[in-house]
Amino acid sequence: MKNLLQTNTGRLRIIGFLEGTSLLILLFIAVPLKYIFGMPFLTRPVGTVHGALFLLFVFNTLSVGVEQNWRFATTTWKVLLACIIPFGTFYIDHKILSKIKIKSEN
Repeated sequence: MKNLLQTNTGRLRIIGFLEGTSLLILLFIAVPLKYIFGMPFLTRPVGTVHGALFLLFVFNTLSVGVEQNWRFATTTWKVLLACIIPFGTFYIDHKILSKIKIKSEN
């Protein structure tokens, strides 16, 4: 975990996990509680956290894309699309982000 915090790609993977988790909590817990059971108390805080994580994910994706020389048409758009699809960030982490070779800073 400590190694993930030291690189942009690692931070993107952590943010992706948190963003994906917040989306699932929002879609499968907070929204049903609001609309089925009339209990809207979770919608605003979870939505706010998810929104902040979404923006962090988008900005970090663009940063990593530039750092890794990703072509937008082949890689970057897939990673960006993943953050709006439930379970998408977990899939992208497995298929793309976990396989990135870290560029040395030397």
